Amino acid sequence: MNSWPSLESLEEQLRCPVCLEVYTEPLMLQCGHSYCRSCVRSMTMDPLGQLQCPVCRCAVDGDRPPPNITLARIVDALRQMSEPGQAPPETCIHHNNPLSLYCEEDQNLICGLCGSIGAHRSHKVTPISNVYSRMKEDISCLMTDFQTQKRKLEDQICKMAYNKSRITNESDVLKWVVRKEFGELRRYVELEEASFMQRVESTASTLIASIQAQADQMTQLLARFQEAEATLDALSDEGHLGFITKYGSIAPRFKECQQREQREERTYNSINFNPGFNHNDIQISVWKRLHRRVLPARERLKFDPLTAHPMLQLSEDNTSVECGVLLNRLPNNPERFTFSYCVLTGRGFSSGKHYWEVRVDDKPKWRVGLIKGTAPRKGKLNKTPEGGMWLIGLREGRVYEAFAGPRVALPLTTQPRCIGLFLDYEKGELTFYNADSPDELSFIYSYQAELQGKVYPLFDVCWHGRGANKQPITLP
Repeated sequence: MNSWPSLESLEEQLRCPVCLEVYTEPLMLQCGHSYCRSCVRSMTMDPLGQLQCPVCRCAVDGDRPPPNITLARIVDALRQMSEPGQAPPETCIHHNNPLSLYCEEDQNLICGLCGSIGAHRSHKVTPISNVYSRMKEDISCLMTDFQTQKRKLEDQICKMAYNKSRITNESDVLKWVVRKEFGELRRYVELEEASFMQRVESTASTLIASIQAQADQMTQLLARFQEAEATLDALSDEGHLGFITKYGSIAPRFKECQQREQREERTYNSINFNPGFNHNDIQISVWKRLHRRVLPARERLKFDPLTAHPMLQLSEDNTSVECGVLLNRLPNNPERFTFSYCVLTGRGFSSGKHYWEVRVDDKPKWRVGLIKGTAPRKGKLNKTPEGGMWLIGLREGRVYEAFAGPRVALPLTTQPRCIGLFLDYEKGELTFYNADSPDELSFIYSYQAELQGKVYPLFDVCWHGRGANKQPITLP
């Protein structure tokens, strides 16, 4: 006999009268009828907590109706029977019934009798199918969290591996740079050492050759004296007749030589060894020469025509500027100077170390330095650090000064024709040098400033002075 019709008829008997589905967490009302928990919760209660049974229309207490444990066990058994290949459930060790419920308080699997008459009768119990679904959902959420955390960890590990590789590559590059830079420094030091050694050896060889020449002359004179002494000894051994005969031809000649040598008597004076430097000066001399070589490469700058005062005339390649005679008709754009005869370069600096040079040659009046990009360019300039400018200059062809608030006179012993400027932006340091020598720089003046934003090299050509100050300023 086929069992499927009986199972289907049993399933029809176990359907909730409200949702017409097989009971889920069935609750039993006081009238004896049972409904799904969700269906009971959807029923409307009056203000006294009473609700009307949909089947018998009786008013019953709707506040926390008890679960129908027996019905829940039967529904659970039906579900297990309807699943093909389902293994028989484990049984309760106390009542030998299938474990169909789950005690929420003790967190144990129990049978229907354990929940109705056993040790768990006052505990909150839930059908195992609902607990299974809930726990499966918890496990799924937990696995999702684990997968998320795993992806985060894998991402962090990849970032660490990339960071490690980047640090390794950067350290290798930096080590190569360090070796290259120190190799250059060693080469420069070796060249300076060879230069000093050559000066020492050249000076020593020159002095030794001079002394040797004097010694050779005195040796020859000594030989002549010895030869004359031997001749006179031989003459002394002659008889009276021979002595008198030879004396007339020998003695006068030797007396003449003796008198001449007395008149030209050579006295040797000790010569001091002076190569032109002291051993205490070697380090500072080498440092001065190395200083130029360790500075950053000279910036290739050009003047910016948009900033030039209308009286200024720029060369075609924008590397030379001078004060003209006529006022050029140029747009009064915000970048342009309108009062001072100034011009900036096209490039500005907002970080790093930079070195550039400017040729002033024999120009009798000029100013060069640095200006903040935000400093005003219209009207008379406040050429001080408070006004956002750091300058040195020459006036009257002989007075050098730094524009540091109250001006500071610069006691230069030589007139620099080429000015070198070194900017260390992070340290806020601007240093001026005499860059005439291709081998070393001579310090002129240094500013300390707190720099923010972009700064630009500034060149003040000054008024042409009716031709007296016509000479240009040039960027080499």
